[in-house]
Amino acid sequence: MPRLSISVRLTLWYAAFLTASLALFGGLLWFSLRSRLESGIDQDLADRATRFENYFRAESMEKNVQLRDELEEFCQALPPASYLDLRGAHGFEFRYPAGATIPAGAMRTYRGQFRFRDESFELDLGASLGEVERTLRLLRLLLASWIPVVIAAACLGGAWLSRHALKPVREATAAALTIGIENLSQRLAVAGTGDEIAQLAEGWNSMLERLEKAVRTLSQFTADASHELRTPLAVVRTTAELALQRTRSADSYRQSLAEIVAETARMTQLVEDLLFLARTDTARAEMPLEPIDVREVLHGVCAEIRGLAEVRQVEVVSRLGDEEAIVSGNPAALHRLFLVLLDNALKYSHPGGTVTVALERAGQRVSIMVEDAGAGIGPADLPHIFERFYRAEGSRGDGGGHGLGLSLAQSIAKAHGTTIVATSRPGAGSKFQVTFERRAAARRQPERETFPAR
Repeated sequence: MPRLSISVRLTLWYAAFLTASLALFGGLLWFSLRSRLESGIDQDLADRATRFENYFRAESMEKNVQLRDELEEFCQALPPASYLDLRGAHGFEFRYPAGATIPAGAMRTYRGQFRFRDESFELDLGASLGEVERTLRLLRLLLASWIPVVIAAACLGGAWLSRHALKPVREATAAALTIGIENLSQRLAVAGTGDEIAQLAEGWNSMLERLEKAVRTLSQFTADASHELRTPLAVVRTTAELALQRTRSADSYRQSLAEIVAETARMTQLVEDLLFLARTDTARAEMPLEPIDVREVLHGVCAEIRGLAEVRQVEVVSRLGDEEAIVSGNPAALHRLFLVLLDNALKYSHPGGTVTVALERAGQRVSIMVEDAGAGIGPADLPHIFERFYRAEGSRGDGGGHGLGLSLAQSIAKAHGTTIVATSRPGAGSKFQVTFERRAAARRQPERETFPAR
């Protein structure tokens, strides 16, 4: 069964609703008019009974009056198809029309009693509903004739209105179908009406803008990754080709293999960083969080970095305090985050300098600061240091990395619901701060070997 368009469905729903509404309106109108007309006849019958009773009393008081003739004259003024029946307790009886029985069928009747001269009288009055029935038949005819006409006209108008109202949607759909990866900069036309259609177009344009930015970032990311992998691959190939050009000594071969191993390790680290960034971009759920004492992570990182700090003649000072600092985090991911920050601080510190790792507790927050006294970051570079493959030039030089470390660290921080804040002064060093929400202690911390502050 073919699917109906929105325009057709709207028209059908509108027609069904209108038909039900008009049918209900017509039914209520018919019953209301019938009730009103019957109520009017009942009131008229009650008034006739009152006038007839008064007339009967007055004529009965008169002398030498033919009462039946007077009552007959009174009844002749009644509307056609009416009847009157008066019966007294002592045998008096008057009927109009004379000799007629009480008619059956479409009649409205009134029955009352009154007393006169110690005699009880019963009075029956009736009026035909013929005029009421004719009026109601005419109303039914009008409703049956005009309701279908009104419904048909309304459906035609509704169909035209729905097509006209949905025209911007069709135009937006047609325009959206022409947008592909090659022309993501194209946007849908937005009418200045401010209605739902305009909001839909604005939402589409916003989505296209985000998609264009994501594709541009992905393209740049792919290009940068290819560029970064090109250099170590070229070194590996060149080293291998030179080693194969002529017979060399064992030491020369070992040196060539060592260069190949070093470049392979560099490529391996780069690929691992790229994979980690891809995972943090697409699947935050792969980084489960648990209550941990962040001091343990920092002690482990300081112990791991100590050898590199000694080689570079830089002192690492840790100020972590004795009180536990429980946060919600992933131990392995936080270890990598702080390792990146410490490695970055060592890389740009001068020999004989100091790198400080400090932990501060303020209310329900725990802040970790990594500070160095190295070359610092220039104002032009500071806003971009967390971008992938970005490496500052000049004051911070080139430490031989890929420009992924700080981007990777920032991705880990965002996965933990926070960010890394960097401040720096050229020539005076840099400071990186990460702040976490503090949690209450959930378990007793095990005994561990402490890393003394240096």
